Amino acid sequence: MVSKGWSQRRACALVGLARGSYHPVAHGRQDEPVQQALRALSGRYPGWGFWKLHHRLRKNGLVINHKRTLRIYRAVALHLPRRLKKRVPARVKQPLAVPEAVNKCWSLDFTSDVLTDGRRFRTLNVLDDYNRELLGVEIDFSLPASRVVQVLTRLVECYGRPAQLRTDNGPEFISAKLSEWCEQQGIILHWIQPGKPTQNAYIERFNGSFRRELLDAHLFRSLAHVRQLVEEWRHDYNTQRPHQALNFMTPIEFKQAA
Repeated sequence: MVSKGWSQRRACALVGLARGSYHPVAHGRQDEPVQQALRALSGRYPGWGFWKLHHRLRKNGLVINHKRTLRIYRAVALHLPRRLKKRVPARVKQPLAVPEAVNKCWSLDFTSDVLTDGRRFRTLNVLDDYNRELLGVEIDFSLPASRVVQVLTRLVECYGRPAQLRTDNGPEFISAKLSEWCEQQGIILHWIQPGKPTQNAYIERFNGSFRRELLDAHLFRSLAHVRQLVEEWRHDYNTQRPHQALNFMTPIEFKQAA
């Protein structure tokens, strides 16, 4: 390299030496901060894969390319177990319509969990399908149709009126109270077909992350404890979490870019 003025890349190629082995000690020391950051992120978000971790590292201010991240990711064995594909009967695929702007369609659904004392609580999750923004999560032991209307009224005041609401056929969603409210507001209430959760895929996909990263990851002492953790998670989800479907932007960044 010195006598001929060759680059490290060319010299290593000629002698068959991996460039990573050229300075193994210094290389390992340079990787330590990245390893610590990756372990901290994977410990906080155990269900995240490589790309989501990589973009979150960059969003946190770490200047690194994906090749180096992948090498360190594999070296510390953080890869998720591979899921086996299940054979399912052939079916006609109907693509889910993608909204073209915010407030074109909101998706609603319920999830549930239990407190440490055994009492079961429910959450009403409201998602804007366009940028996957989590508009609100209502939490209580009971969430009847009248409470759903109250939540939607509050969200409309904050974010504006959606053109459509998409829900399943739960009793709270097919009630006369919600139908009357939607008619008064000029909002289309769209129910998916029974037994077809893929027709509400945006909120179903969200529910999986919500349960895996929050509900299943914590023991809740009270409703106040649930609301505190949910609000912290919602803020992180909307402002910090990179979404692959949004070109690894956050929901807020995607809305601002649009």
